[in-house]
Amino acid sequence: MLDVATNQRAAAQMNWKQTDLYRFFARLFAPPSRDCFEFLAQPFISEELQDLARYLGCHDVPEFSWFPTYDLYESAYISLFDVGLPEPAVPLFESAHDKSHPAQEIALESTYFYDVLGLKSDPAAAVPDYLITQLEFLAAVSFTRENTTDDETRASLAWAKAEFLERHLLNWLPAAAAKLKKTEAPGLPLLMEMLVQFLRKERENIH
Repeated sequence: MLDVATNQRAAAQMNWKQTDLYRFFARLFAPPSRDCFEFLAQPFISEELQDLARYLGCHDVPEFSWFPTYDLYESAYISLFDVGLPEPAVPLFESAHDKSHPAQEIALESTYFYDVLGLKSDPAAAVPDYLITQLEFLAAVSFTRENTTDDETRASLAWAKAEFLERHLLNWLPAAAAKLKKTEAPGLPLLMEMLVQFLRKERENIH
């Protein structure tokens, strides 16, 4: 998706309807990489993201701006999402935003959902309530549901997807997006707002 070598050829050919947006956004919010930085720094990206915003039903979306250098992007990502006192401005973990449930309970319930597909998060790489882990799970659910011919399985996966969106991602990500917007960091607040809109659209379209 973010292979810079192919970006220029694909610049005018992005088909958001055919794009796995769960993995697209997971890649954008993953730890900093030069591929991600260079992808978002290209001139065509602002227009393409406007197209994505229209596809998602977003209104009054500002023009996309991005960091001028990789070092600024990397340091901003770390200060926003990874390091801070007493915590970073916008941790990418559900338990950092949902204080109504113990962190262990949130992680355990997420794990129950992952067990539906026999998936397990790698504790050495990420905890169950990490944004990227949650998005990768929904990508797997969506792919499996779209490629099964069994009606009972489709119905079960639709339920799991709707419940996970409601109980987890849409339970905490709108609050995280509001916090991120206050930081006025280049690009990242807009991307998170679009992610929230995408998840709401997904919830509405489950059938």
